[in-house]
Amino acid sequence: MNRRLFIATGISSALTACSPIGTALNDNAGFHHFLGAAQSLNHAVIGTRGLAREYSERDIDWNFRVNGLPTPTDATYEQYVADHFRSYRLVVDGAVERRGAYTLDALRAMPQVTEITRHDCVEGWSAIGKWSGVRLGDVIDAARPRADARYVVFHCMDRDDQGTPYYESLDLHEAHHPQTILSLRLNNADLDPDHGAPVRLRVPTQLGYKSAKWVKRIEVVGSYANLYSGHGGYWEDQGYEWYAGI
Repeated sequence: MNRRLFIATGISSALTACSPIGTALNDNAGFHHFLGAAQSLNHAVIGTRGLAREYSERDIDWNFRVNGLPTPTDATYEQYVADHFRSYRLVVDGAVERRGAYTLDALRAMPQVTEITRHDCVEGWSAIGKWSGVRLGDVIDAARPRADARYVVFHCMDRDDQGTPYYESLDLHEAHHPQTILSLRLNNADLDPDHGAPVRLRVPTQLGYKSAKWVKRIEVVGSYANLYSGHGGYWEDQGYEWYAGI
């Protein structure tokens, strides 16, 4: 079992999710079948049963690395930056009974949590940050998911050079993991634009591409099959594992 988890993680890491994919393995259906089988095992064995390691203040990388798609530069995002995100609203909708549109002040008024956890990038580097914000589970519960709800989809403001927006997803169980948060602060300061301001998802139990930045909308759905290419995330649509447990 440990060998299968190691092989699945190692091979997917070789694809380097933070840069464009164009390998023979990525086009190999048998390879993706293998990854899918290992992913299911990974999710079943690890799932939300464990906690990511938490670190001390002395371990923090104060110059936390910037990576991923470029910081948004469209007019809407520039307006958010110009007014210090006062006009920003985090929309929560979809298969819920109570739709929400949260200002930053409203999110800050909710119970806050802080965790010092490690961000593990599929490129092979890691960094430890002090993240503060609201538990995702609290935001989801306030929306009252319907009985048909299964997943939470994060729609983001960053786009690739073809104009494709970034998005990610978690199942409702992972969304309620106690360490899964909507981060508003990093290393004792409000998130800056390059690090995903104003709201960044943090999923310390999974690889870094799951921790989507610049989140503008949270959509609760029964299935993500009809979103974009149907695999549940920007990198997943290009061959990466949907469950990226570490």
